[in-house]
Amino acid sequence: MNEAMFAAGCFWGVEDYFRRVPGVLEAESGYSGGKAPEPTYEQVCTGTTGHAEAVRVIFDPGKISYAQLLGHFWFIHDPTTPNRQGSDFGTQYRSAIFYFTPEQRDQAMDSMRKLAMRTGKAIVTEITPAGKFWRAEEYHQRYIEKNPGRGCHF
Repeated sequence: MNEAMFAAGCFWGVEDYFRRVPGVLEAESGYSGGKAPEPTYEQVCTGTTGHAEAVRVIFDPGKISYAQLLGHFWFIHDPTTPNRQGSDFGTQYRSAIFYFTPEQRDQAMDSMRKLAMRTGKAIVTEITPAGKFWRAEEYHQRYIEKNPGRGCHF
């Protein structure tokens, strides 16, 4: 099994979306890309921790490739809006790809270049090494399943 980590706005919808992708075995909401240890949702929302709302994806590379996951990532959000998705705004809602290997980095950079060429728009997605992933509080996990009809920018 392999892992990927993406930030594409509110993690509730991102997690729910990736859970439904064939070949994805697990998706969980959390925080990454910041400096504060063990951040809470309330701390992340202040914008002072540097964390993004992120989703850690465990996938079977025999069923779905990392390149295909990147395609889903680009599809589900607007990577041209800095620190904003829909009505959610703040640094925790930034677009980011946290890579685990040099191959993931290269694929992410290549896919971002291709998207920019295809759309003619500047892509603001951060592509950075995966750091510590802090799992979000339990009430955030599978939030949309637990709260039908509620969600975020999707």
